[in-house]
Amino acid sequence: MDVCIPQDRAPRDFCVKFPEEIRHDNLAGQLWFGAECLAAGSIIMNRELESMAMRPLAKELTRSLEDVRGALRDQALRDLNTYTEKMREALRHFDVLFAEFELSYVSAMVPVKSPREYYVQQEVIVLFCETVERALDFGYLTQDMIDDYEPALMFTIPRLAIVCGLVVYADGPLNLDRKAEDMSELFRPFHTLLRKIRPRRLKNYKEDKYKHTWVYHSKIVENRGKKS
Repeated sequence: MDVCIPQDRAPRDFCVKFPEEIRHDNLAGQLWFGAECLAAGSIIMNRELESMAMRPLAKELTRSLEDVRGALRDQALRDLNTYTEKMREALRHFDVLFAEFELSYVSAMVPVKSPREYYVQQEVIVLFCETVERALDFGYLTQDMIDDYEPALMFTIPRLAIVCGLVVYADGPLNLDRKAEDMSELFRPFHTLLRKIRPRRLKNYKEDKYKHTWVYHSKIVENRGKKS
């Protein structure tokens, strides 16, 4: 398909939502084995409803592969160097079905983030990146500390990110006007506590005092690191 229909491949942006351990070279083989089993009437253990829902798609997918094989076989007997429109259409149809089955099957087997959850996760990543950049600009962190994987940063950066999210980027992932369930799962358990903290931060740490907040948290972690 990469050679015959390189510009017509089905989009697979959803794969970025899969857990890291799922994205490996053997995934396609596992998916095809699952499709054949479902098409033959098997049921995924503890996934009966999902199996029944995916069975029609699995059957259509296996039929589509037979169409692809037939088109390839016919063309191989005529001209190995030509890709006919019939062959291209069969491959396009199979690719679309396989992508749809891939998303359905993996979603049934492991937790897959929704588009909203994935967006919130990206917000947190941006917050941490902005926090580090801001800390470097203020001189509270050095590039050497980051390059050397300074252990204290594991505590310093998250603390600074919380302060930064409450004071500087209040419309970001730490926007407490959102419902708790709309926040990142990283901060969700602390929604009530963060609501108590925010008024104090907004009152006491304006831009001129905000620098003190960075230094304060950095010194705490620095001292703890020396003690350990």
